[in-house]
Amino acid sequence: MKPIYLDYNATTPLDPLVIEAMQPFLREHFGNPSSTHGYGQVAHEAVNRARSQVATLLGAEPAEIVFTSGGSEATNHALKGLVLASLSRTAREPVPHVVTSAVEHPATAETCAFLERLGCEVTRVPVDGHGVVDLDALEQALRRRTTVVSIMHTNNEVGTVEPIAAIARLAHERGALVHTDAAQSAGKIPVDVDALGVDLLSLAGHKLYAPKGVGALYVRTGVVLESLVHGAGHEDGRRAGTENVPSMVALGAACQLAQRGLPAAGETLRRLRDRLWSRLRDGLGDELVLNGHPTDRLPNTLNVNFLGHVGADLLAAVPEIAASTGSACHEGRVDLSPVLRAMRVPEEIGRGAVRLSVGRFTTDDEVDRAGALLAGAARAHARV
Repeated sequence: MKPIYLDYNATTPLDPLVIEAMQPFLREHFGNPSSTHGYGQVAHEAVNRARSQVATLLGAEPAEIVFTSGGSEATNHALKGLVLASLSRTAREPVPHVVTSAVEHPATAETCAFLERLGCEVTRVPVDGHGVVDLDALEQALRRRTTVVSIMHTNNEVGTVEPIAAIARLAHERGALVHTDAAQSAGKIPVDVDALGVDLLSLAGHKLYAPKGVGALYVRTGVVLESLVHGAGHEDGRRAGTENVPSMVALGAACQLAQRGLPAAGETLRRLRDRLWSRLRDGLGDELVLNGHPTDRLPNTLNVNFLGHVGADLLAAVPEIAASTGSACHEGRVDLSPVLRAMRVPEEIGRGAVRLSVGRFTTDDEVDRAGALLAGAARAHARV
């Protein structure tokens, strides 16, 4: 029997309807979208249709969607593109300033670190114990020369939803642009670029039941970015390279499925997540501590500290479950993830962190079995 898959925040399986949509472009429609003959036109039309499907999910215009190789590239393009564009305008421009948070995905955190090495100034805003960005600290961090504020929409580890609309208002008052990483939120909760007030937004296909290796960047009309990949004029000159048509078609189909499924999908995920929490609480009671916001978090995400245990050891004892942990073991010591550290979770508590994320194909029976297996393993293994 396959392990119970509770790691949907890491990656999702392909939806059968997504596979069905992309197969013709793997088997027969092989044309280059830039070619003017019939083969190329079929591919060109498919890319345009996919672009519209992505835009519809985000409440954007098709021309505002740039296809990428994934969420990490989208975020790199957004941040590097803005900074490089600001530098290219005039050598007399002040040093670019970027504001981000202490709990960002490495795609954002490492890009900001790279920009620092180029001479940019980066301010990392703290979060509270639930992982919510401190709005007062963010407001104080903003300056007239702030180029961009990049805060994730929802946290990939603990699921906390950030107040992006409020952040965008503060940033825009100071003349800064706003980027958000919506890789985890798209398809689980509504993601509308106008409601959020963002200027750029990253999307990852493999978090959305599409293949790995495809994503998208929303760029509000009028925002100027330096190209990340130079060459021919693909993607309106923003990203050179012959289009990955099958994967783009797949991402479009996945976005269409997600858009049609909301808000019912979120309600189903929340029910499964809360059922899992109840099963764990039935078995372990107060031996569990929740990470993340108690209410304002992703409907599918349950990040739990198993008190007195090491998360990695607990998961190793239950091979019937595929999930992630919030700590890493190195030569006998346990290191908390940067997210849990930024939330100031005590090490003796956070070392037992396990992230359990349900998804479209999770069943009630799987949730019940997983809860029983984890609770049983926690009771059977000695506390440390």
